[in-house]
Amino acid sequence: MNQLMAAAAVAKLLTLDEVAQMLRKTPASLRWMIHVGTAPASALIGNRRMFRESDVEAYINAAFDGAAR
Repeated sequence: MNQLMAAAAVAKLLTLDEVAQMLRKTPASLRWMIHVGTAPASALIGNRRMFRESDVEAYINAAFDGAAR
């Protein structure tokens, strides 16, 4: 198994639609966030935009850590 396959086997990958739902955004809004660089880290895998679940969770946690209490 090569390194890419090993990494994919360890990390759960989410689609753009799944992440948009998690963030309570429309897919179009998430695409815009990707365009302007404010979205969680993602990559094109087989012509599909994919997100690691851990990156999305870190993005959400960072938003709460930076929020005023």
